Amino acid sequence: MKEKISSKQMIVQAARCAFPYTIPIFAGFWFLGLTYGIYMNVSGFSFMYPMLMSLTIFGGSLEFLAVQMLLSAFAPLQTLIMTLMIQARHLFYGISMLDRFKGMGWKKVYLIFGMCDETFSINYSARIPQNIDEGWFMFFVTLFDHFYWFSGAAIGGLLGSLITFNTEGLDFVLTAMFVVIFLEQWLKEKKHYTALIGLLASAACLLIFDADSFMVPTMVCILCFLTIFRKPIEKAGGLA
Repeated sequence: MKEKISSKQMIVQAARCAFPYTIPIFAGFWFLGLTYGIYMNVSGFSFMYPMLMSLTIFGGSLEFLAVQMLLSAFAPLQTLIMTLMIQARHLFYGISMLDRFKGMGWKKVYLIFGMCDETFSINYSARIPQNIDEGWFMFFVTLFDHFYWFSGAAIGGLLGSLITFNTEGLDFVLTAMFVVIFLEQWLKEKKHYTALIGLLASAACLLIFDADSFMVPTMVCILCFLTIFRKPIEKAGGLA
């Protein structure tokens, strides 16, 4: 009985310790989640779509793009390639967390599934107190962030069907989100090599390919250049 109480206390302490780290994520995730849910609804989808997609996909930029994928012609190969390119950065996240996830038991599966950019940043850099279990701390950071996104998307989907308002320009939210991400990355970098690679690759592929099919070649080019020049960029301080 004593061990059971001690285990519960350990879980509660980990949750309390993890929660303050996720408060800034809550503000961003809830706003974007609400926007995503409304965007799905005004695009013709039931509120169940943003609920289930936010629960099972849990990839913000990918979920926004999935709206257009669902509305476009059936193209499974292009969708697969696009998905892999957009989420390819998680390969690097996963490699850096291999040692941290050892011995996590069943929690490891959820930690891998729920490792978005913001969750990775907290779990990788947070200074966890010695009396707090690291596995449970990372689990609750992941769970809180996942819940913020899911609840925002679910409420947005419901609001979109209950409230009538002018949604003109709402589809620009995806463009705006990527602009904000780009600016944030620009400010984080000591040098702007990776940002310039992204801009030049996008411009070149847009000139070579048409506007409807330049995305995949752009992602491939960016991934190749970053892989080839990863060490020189890191050495020159081009990554934060």
